[in-house]
Amino acid sequence: MTAPPARAQALQVLPVNVQMAPGQQAATVTVSNQGDTQTAVQIRAYKWDQKGDSDELAPSNDVVVSPPISTIAPGSSQVVRLILRQPPQGHEETYRIILDQIPPPAEPGVVHVVLRMSIPIFAQPTSRAAADVQFHVEVKDGKTYLVGVNDGQRHEAIRGIELKTCDGRTLKVESGASPYILAGTTRHWKIDAPDAAPLPNGTAQLSAHSDAGAINQQVQVGSSL
Repeated sequence: MTAPPARAQALQVLPVNVQMAPGQQAATVTVSNQGDTQTAVQIRAYKWDQKGDSDELAPSNDVVVSPPISTIAPGSSQVVRLILRQPPQGHEETYRIILDQIPPPAEPGVVHVVLRMSIPIFAQPTSRAAADVQFHVEVKDGKTYLVGVNDGQRHEAIRGIELKTCDGRTLKVESGASPYILAGTTRHWKIDAPDAAPLPNGTAQLSAHSDAGAINQQVQVGSSL
């Protein structure tokens, strides 16, 4: 027996993240159908938070999506308008829009593969907002983590993390599924180095890249718990 053929439309969404400047309450994304058949999509807005190193999405009416459902002809595009009902106050508000491709009618012997895309929205408050991420290394229950605490009013994106012990050994740090650390949240990156972990009360050297520029700093290693 052979597997049934699979078909998927080629969709593209630009931009890949939405930045709303202070005072801005509307933005657009463009959904392009690069396939050879028409396709229908549905877009819904969610409030985006981070808790316990996980992204949490909750349905939200804060962002109006227009149109929420559309059919796009092959080789065509649909401009989708995003309207923020209220401007953020005091700190950045974060949302995600989820684009779901609506399955076409069933065809005998054909499996249709539909797409889902998640696009972040960062809405800045009218007052100045900046990230303030402080790092340390934590040893807990025999496991070692790089910990980032964002006490600022906006998100930061942390990429290309490298961590070295004071004697020059490089520690492997898991990158995680998302580079973002939202305002007022804490992220943990597991360090895969059971035999090379830095000693408690010592230091390690951190290098990484963020939206604000390069990160190069010495971080403290917390005591085992």
